[in-house]
Amino acid sequence: MTSQKSVQTMKPATAAKKLGVYLQATPAQFQEGVVSRAELNALQTDPPQWLVDLRRNGPHPRPVVAAKLGVSIAGLARGGVTEPLTTEQIDALKQQSPEWLERERATQAEVRKEAARIREKNAQRAADEQSR
Repeated sequence: MTSQKSVQTMKPATAAKKLGVYLQATPAQFQEGVVSRAELNALQTDPPQWLVDLRRNGPHPRPVVAAKLGVSIAGLARGGVTEPLTTEQIDALKQQSPEWLERERATQAEVRKEAARIREKNAQRAADEQSR
């Protein structure tokens, strides 16, 4: 008895999220179809020109914008950034360095520092328990 492997597919929104691109900026053919796991892997390993351009120039989805600015997605919202931004707009924001961006970067740095402290504490606790 042989088992047939079914083709895993995903909605274009899911594929765009996995690729780190803004869905509305992708070609209509991508937006209207379904993407198989094999197609997604092919897009990741050998991206077509439209994907290369989107990743380089944008518009970028909020998670990518937040990462490029070094803030959280919530920090973007607090700063009034609700729309996708292009790389050029992100670079301009970095140059202007508005007060909200500096504040959110500081907040994000504190969050990272606290997360590292907790990881170290948990690792130490695990090491202590192993040595008992």
